[in-house]
Amino acid sequence: GIIHALDELGLRPDVITGCSIGAIVGAAQADSNLQGLEDWVRSLRRRDVAAFFDIGWGMKGFIDAQRLRAFLHEHVVSEESQIESMASAYGNVATDLGNGREIWFTKGNVLSSVMASIALPGLFAPVRYNGRWLVDGGLVNPVPVSLCHALGADVVIAVNLNADILGKHLSSRKADLAAEGGAFDGILGTIRNYSSNLFPGNREDSPPGMFDVLASSVNITQDRITRSRMAGDPPDILLEPRLAQIGLLEFHRAEEAISEGERCVKRMRPVIEYTME
Repeated sequence: GIIHALDELGLRPDVITGCSIGAIVGAAQADSNLQGLEDWVRSLRRRDVAAFFDIGWGMKGFIDAQRLRAFLHEHVVSEESQIESMASAYGNVATDLGNGREIWFTKGNVLSSVMASIALPGLFAPVRYNGRWLVDGGLVNPVPVSLCHALGADVVIAVNLNADILGKHLSSRKADLAAEGGAFDGILGTIRNYSSNLFPGNREDSPPGMFDVLASSVNITQDRITRSRMAGDPPDILLEPRLAQIGLLEFHRAEEAISEGERCVKRMRPVIEYTME
């Protein structure tokens, strides 16, 4: 939604960087396939999202990595795509699980780099790449302004997806559960309440389930790291869509998220136009 709204203002990025879900959207945009990704994600229903999950003994993550990679090949970039040959300059970020170092992907196979950048611990299995185990880049650089500058960007427009989430995630989850009769249906409900189901009646003192704790912990970590990183290397324009009502795995609500991205740009239009003069 943000990309579309910026395009309407005549702003088309020459350099695109991303981390985690931003690595996926960024790759689609850099490879001129954003519309294909958008068409697919707008068509998603809850049962379609559930199909990506795999719960069983010996699992290394909730997400079926092979199924996800097949999706990325079909809707984002081809299996053979190389970063160096993309239509726009592109890079994404992952984290070395062994030493905590930030890994920048600015060349090589696009899909492999994206799989590493989105490997959120607990949901995705770590990705083996060049002898290292890599996980989600959000652990070290959730909004990679620094990478954008390194790739030659003169003016950086950053999108922070965590700004509106802290303190609201758990309360909104309880409201959603009450509205839906107590839990998500099927496999998503199993994942959301994997270690401790919400107590009957949704009492205020009921402990959240493992998934809610994981999601909230990730949000806190990424928000704090983002603040710290951008304090030292600030973007020229910061866009912060209001996404507190949308949960971490609720991709079937893409319509709402895309619309909020468009509204975010409209709210910031005076700042954008002033900065770009």
